[in-house]
Amino acid sequence: MRGFGKYWGWIVFAVLVAGWLTFDFGPVVLVVLSGVSAFYFFFNVPVWCGAAGRGGACRHNSHGVLMGCHLRQHKWQKVQMIFWTARWARLRQELFQNATTTLASLGGILAVTSGVASTLQPLFGGGW
Repeated sequence: MRGFGKYWGWIVFAVLVAGWLTFDFGPVVLVVLSGVSAFYFFFNVPVWCGAAGRGGACRHNSHGVLMGCHLRQHKWQKVQMIFWTARWARLRQELFQNATTTLASLGGILAVTSGVASTLQPLFGGGW
């Protein structure tokens, strides 16, 4: 995708935040918007790869904060960090290494939190 089309997830995230602030959407809509936002931030947002290499962090373009660049080793390196607790510190450094990845990581975390909250909201009598 070129131009503005690769940033579509930010619009979905803005609608999600507006839905929470105005209470205009039901929990099902909030769960769907949260899932779409989380998918965008973790697997589609344009960021730098950031995988550890010989010359420091990789600066190739990547799709999503949990995905590596076009190099197969970098993709596996990012995925393995999620499942190995010994590498969580390194994953945290890579997810929050600059402003772009920090915003994408926070957006993904907020989207997942929103999804969990909107799923649990009917159980605690939110009034929708």
